[in-house]
Amino acid sequence: MKTSLLGIAVKPQRLQPMQLHDAGALSLQEGLIGDSRGKPGPRQVTLLSLAAWQAACDEIGIILPWTERRANLLVGELPLYRSTGSRIAIGDAVLEISGETDPCERMTAVHPGLFGALTKDWRGGVCCRVLRGGSLTLGMAAELVSGNSPHPG
Repeated sequence: MKTSLLGIAVKPQRLQPMQLHDAGALSLQEGLIGDSRGKPGPRQVTLLSLAAWQAACDEIGIILPWTERRANLLVGELPLYRSTGSRIAIGDAVLEISGETDPCERMTAVHPGLFGALTKDWRGGVCCRVLRGGSLTLGMAAELVSGNSPHPG
């Protein structure tokens, strides 16, 4: 399934506000360059589907910017529920989904009910590790591919 990259955000240090960018880069060593969480591991990059975010916001009757979720990447509509092991290709970069991004108690502070709305159907997004780095720009194609495909180059 194909969609597009709608947002790129980094937090230079833990607990700081997210910073939006029009472009970025993914690397095996640093995740999303400039983000404080980017060390190698299963939670190197976080990705959120706009459709899932809107569903959570609709459930609690509020409009919130996607950066309140504190995810690194925003894509249009991708079926992320139970997608562990699948891969997401964004331009030349490839991410492997390592699991659900569990909502944290910070979401309760953002808005009452948000924590609960994000726990349904992986609405809070997914954690990923970078399998292949590459440059990112807003609007580029993003595609969910099978987890059974061969390891990318």
